Amino acid sequence: MIFGLDGVEIGLIIVFLLLFSAILSGFPVAFAIGGAGVLSFGVIAALDSAGLLIHQAIDTGSEAYNALVASGIPAKGISVFTHPDLPRVATESIFPDGSAQDALKRVIAGITNRINERVIAGQSIETLLAVLMFVLMGIVLERSKIANDLLTTMARVFGPLPGGLAVSIVVVGAFLAASTGIVGATVVTMGLLALPTMLRNNYSPELATGVIAASGTLGQIIPPSIVIVLLGTLAGDLYSSAQESRAQLAGCTDALTYLGEPAVLSVGTLFQAALLPGILLAGLYAAYAFGFAMLNPSKAPAVELGSANNEPVTRGEAFTWYLGVPIALIAGTMLFAQVNIVGSQSTTISSFSDVGESASLRTNVDEPCQQAMIELHGQEAWDAAVAEQQAIDSAGGAQESTRRTDDEISDLREQAVADAAPIGTGLAILAVIFGLILSIARGISPSSDPTPLMIGAGGIVLGLIVDTLFIGPLSSSSATVLAMALPWALTLYGCYHAMLRLAQNELLRVVFPPLILIVAVLGSILGGITNPTPAAALGAAGAIMLAAYRKLKDEDRSPKVIIWSTLAVVLLILVGINFDLRINTETVSAESWAAFAFANALYLYALFGLLFSCWVLYRSGVLTPAVRETAKVTSMVFTILIASQLLNLVVISFGGEHYIQQFLRSFEDPATAFIIVMIILFILGFVLDFLEIIYIVVPIVGPVIYGAHFDPKWVTIMIAVNLQTSFLTPPFGFALFYLRGVAPKEVTTGHIYRGVIPFVLIQVFGLALLWFFPGIVTIIPDLIP
Repeated sequence: MIFGLDGVEIGLIIVFLLLFSAILSGFPVAFAIGGAGVLSFGVIAALDSAGLLIHQAIDTGSEAYNALVASGIPAKGISVFTHPDLPRVATESIFPDGSAQDALKRVIAGITNRINERVIAGQSIETLLAVLMFVLMGIVLERSKIANDLLTTMARVFGPLPGGLAVSIVVVGAFLAASTGIVGATVVTMGLLALPTMLRNNYSPELATGVIAASGTLGQIIPPSIVIVLLGTLAGDLYSSAQESRAQLAGCTDALTYLGEPAVLSVGTLFQAALLPGILLAGLYAAYAFGFAMLNPSKAPAVELGSANNEPVTRGEAFTWYLGVPIALIAGTMLFAQVNIVGSQSTTISSFSDVGESASLRTNVDEPCQQAMIELHGQEAWDAAVAEQQAIDSAGGAQESTRRTDDEISDLREQAVADAAPIGTGLAILAVIFGLILSIARGISPSSDPTPLMIGAGGIVLGLIVDTLFIGPLSSSSATVLAMALPWALTLYGCYHAMLRLAQNELLRVVFPPLILIVAVLGSILGGITNPTPAAALGAAGAIMLAAYRKLKDEDRSPKVIIWSTLAVVLLILVGINFDLRINTETVSAESWAAFAFANALYLYALFGLLFSCWVLYRSGVLTPAVRETAKVTSMVFTILIASQLLNLVVISFGGEHYIQQFLRSFEDPATAFIIVMIILFILGFVLDFLEIIYIVVPIVGPVIYGAHFDPKWVTIMIAVNLQTSFLTPPFGFALFYLRGVAPKEVTTGHIYRGVIPFVLIQVFGLALLWFFPGIVTIIPDLIP
């Protein structure tokens, strides 16, 4: 033994030292990680072969060990940390079940399998493709100067307020975080564009650098965050396997029985969970900037940079059109929905009957599982499940799904028609959207002729009347289109004039396009419409078209192709919602053929618009460097993924992972183990990028923290916010180095360090809020099924 240390402990120290030496050597991180894995295995194998690494394992044949097992303590719960007094037996090799040569064979086989599972053909590869799309989306938006427009416009809006420039940085940081998810790009972009402006307007260097660095790290947490995507691909597997082990340890057959719900965690759910914490942190940043300006007005003065609105608006007009009418539209629609005036008009009836409800918990379990479930859910929940099961049994048992007869389907359809709301939900939502556009346009330019907007409003009202009187749940799609042709024409006429007026407002002209893109991407994910990969593809295509539109406007060329392509996408979605586009069925109606042909034409034109946008960006020199940078970032992600798997397998090969997990499980309170993990991740965040932490550290500690009673969404978001905090903390925070590289000479490293300290404290406060109020993380996933 060396220095009296266990052989496994020495192996972990060797891996740790070689990993950090390789990273600090200056070699590319991906190759440094893989090289550290190979070198550490070689050093450990040489020392092991020389007999210098001795592992002191628990003697599983001793009477004391057998007595513990006989007392009911599971074997997995016995370790050198929980029972240090148990007899030990020295093993000549730290490699379990064989020599170093056999361990090497297992590592080679393991890395081959993991590359196949996680990089080539595994289930997570589809989610990992979202990383490529989100990176492309962010880089295109950053290179098309959209960030510059956002900064300039937001500075004009918030500049007249005390600390307004700092608040505008927070708002733009949140925008860029939601559109790029790349920390380095956001910090560098805002450092180049905003820092000189803030310094010229006598802003404190500390406040200026601190707010830029902190706002830039919002990309770690605000969806669509690449950190969340990569964490989610691991967290789902870790949570599922950890809870299965936990259930079996408790004496239950599976996690579904033990937890009462499937042990499933998706990236889309994590996006929902991350939304509110990200907004909370951005709000805390803005509140600090405003408070700092109020206490130190000379260090964060109000700055008048010009108005974002060319026409003065009175307070009464602003209240009416920006607040009163929108609230009336939304509240009225919600009220009508409560009384079934607005609601579903679906008449689809399943050919099979519904399955009878089951008890909230499975009650036909063994005694150990029953006791464990009562401890987990509480006696009241268990008694309620028993009562539910008794009621089901007394009613003849669980009802199975059976095929309905034609008469039953006909009766149910007639009932659905009778219960259908007069106004469909989709039409009501469109009416609210169009009404908001008309209202805001009226508020933007109250002196303009209101006639076109009144015609549009009349079209909305006429459409609702037509839907109520002439369109029923059984009306065909073609009949609906014909009946609504005039109201839609009037509405679109008014909205066309409204959009022309909205385009005259600089704030809306700059903010509206990226905001629509963000809403489309995040809305499709958060609403459960699609998973992150198609949404990321939508975001990348939208970013390309948006950047091309911006470039054509700069060149004084017509962007009509892009505008009509965007309209084609909108019409394509509406056609897909309202018509049956399936043409591979036995009988296809003429209506479906016509809708299919129209949808195909819209698709081809939208594709032409995307290709045209690519050509515009290629010709202007934007697309080529964006694609090249995307390839570099994506290649780095996947190379680090492969290299980290190699390093992980090396740690597993000599029992290092098992040793660490035993240490963490030795604490009676899982919260203590989780706090230790959070501290370790915080410290590692100084010297390791989030990619290395996610792929090297999280798989080792994940089985412990995801196997506890914590909500997996909360655990994942806590890790993400923790990494964001370490990215800010002096002296090694990555965001500080990004900002130092682009800051002017008069801004010193001391300015940056002092500037970020208040924001680090805000981050710690945010972590404390999430710790004591986990509902901040879980409320949105609970509200959105």
